[in-house]
Amino acid sequence: MATSGEAPESWYLALLGFAEHFRTSSPPKIRLCVHCLQAVFQFKPPQRIEARTHLQLGSVLYHHTKNTELARSHLEKAIPQFEDVKFEAASLLSELYCQQNLVDSAKPLLRKAIQISQQTPYWHCRLLFQLAQLHTLEKDLVSACDLLGVGAEYTRVVGSEYTRYCIMLLLMERKLGEVHPLLTLCGTIVENWQGNPIQKESLRVFFLVLQVTHYLDAGQVKSVKPCLKQLQQCIQTISTLHDDEILPSNPADLFHWLPKEHMCVLVYLVGYSYCNDFLLLLILMCFPVLDSSPILSTFQVILLEHIIMCRLVTGHKATALQELFCYDFLCCADHLPRHCCGLFQGLYCLSVNCMDNAEAQFTAALRLTTHQELWAFIVTNLASVYIREGNRDQELYNLLERINPDHNFPVSSHCLRAAAFYIRGLLSFFQGRYNEAKRFLRETLKMSNAEDLNRLTACSLVLLGHIFYVLGNHRESNNMVVPAMQLASKIPDMSVQLWSSALLKDLNKACGNTIDAHEAAQMHQNFSQQLLQDHIAACSLPEHNLISWTDGPPPVGQFQAQNGPSTSLASLL
Repeated sequence: MATSGEAPESWYLALLGFAEHFRTSSPPKIRLCVHCLQAVFQFKPPQRIEARTHLQLGSVLYHHTKNTELARSHLEKAIPQFEDVKFEAASLLSELYCQQNLVDSAKPLLRKAIQISQQTPYWHCRLLFQLAQLHTLEKDLVSACDLLGVGAEYTRVVGSEYTRYCIMLLLMERKLGEVHPLLTLCGTIVENWQGNPIQKESLRVFFLVLQVTHYLDAGQVKSVKPCLKQLQQCIQTISTLHDDEILPSNPADLFHWLPKEHMCVLVYLVGYSYCNDFLLLLILMCFPVLDSSPILSTFQVILLEHIIMCRLVTGHKATALQELFCYDFLCCADHLPRHCCGLFQGLYCLSVNCMDNAEAQFTAALRLTTHQELWAFIVTNLASVYIREGNRDQELYNLLERINPDHNFPVSSHCLRAAAFYIRGLLSFFQGRYNEAKRFLRETLKMSNAEDLNRLTACSLVLLGHIFYVLGNHRESNNMVVPAMQLASKIPDMSVQLWSSALLKDLNKACGNTIDAHEAAQMHQNFSQQLLQDHIAACSLPEHNLISWTDGPPPVGQFQAQNGPSTSLASLL
């Protein structure tokens, strides 16, 4: 206990030092940290110290324990107090309300804090961002954009060009209908701005990421390449700069749209979203050295999505299944949308010819998704299931009417529209309407060649080759199948290679090319054996039971009880 003559700051600083020591210990000793902070109240401290301690206790309890009610109590006591405490407390308390699904309590709290924080630029901007994010999560983009507009005007008044440009980029992200003129305008503004080097490069990365994702969302892979090169150069520049070289003098500029380490991961993520699975795994291995923020969890999930698709295409279904199990676990642990699990489980079911399960997975995913591009992608894959089953004509026609590439296609994605042409070509092929099939497939080829959509190109070429073979035009068939095989080998796509080698075998046999026919037959045998062995390995894994899971939490305990998880999260992540 402190003596009566001891300055109040000394005992306060001692307790605060002990609390911080316990909080940052490895592992953290949160109970002792809380005890030290609670001990501050025993000294009947001045009001400012009391308010600050309530904030610190609320923050520690919120971030490190499950005692949300006590955290909420401390934060509520901190709010009516001093400026340097009340805004941080309001920000944290609104986060806590949202975590407890009390959004209607969070919004008025943030609005009131915004109203009284105009003389504190940093907190005014931060609270505006926070409320705009809350409206965005509720899909209320009009209110979000209105708030960002208020923020843009405020930052203009207080002379914060950097934060104003950040807000303009955020507004561009929301106004997709005006994206092309906005991209041009924002690109010019960012390039011409003369300011803090780190902030300028940060803005450039933000702008280029939006530009790249816009092209990728539109399925324009070829168009994105120049932007990707600029983005990679930009991240190399920003990684050589030190954060503390030049600190902003304006408190409204004390923002990063993303920490530098996270920016590096994001750039690699968008840059290699269509590369091979080995590079994706290398990127994924970087995550343990970073912190465990929610955005990194989202990055992990996105990377796993690309890895799973790479595995399925390259004929590694057993490995894809183990990673799919980890993906489902992460989605549920981070409360991410369940429809994504259904989509990827459906793709796995397609790869192992479990059509009933694929249909159930895609149908469940369709019920849950509200994202237009994802909806169109799921419908396209579900249509392929109905085509392969061969007895679902009415359901198939209903689906195809909704993704008609010739008339009112529901999304702007170049890639998805090309895929819709391919699906119609595939259906016409199975129905023996070969001229109609060729028209659809030539449209697919035209679109896929324009944007380097290699897998669609390979699939279209081999299907055209199959049509010409059936029609007896062996020369034209060969002109299609040979480049299809070459392209499939570069990807590499095992299924298209299997299909191409079978056609090459039959073509060469029909043309009397015995040696070439034998080589093609040997290739076909090798591909068949690899795919069969992988198929058997995948279906024998306990995780294969995921094909029946369409609702509720993933059946983790079931797999652990049988053999333990085949792939641990620790080894993967």
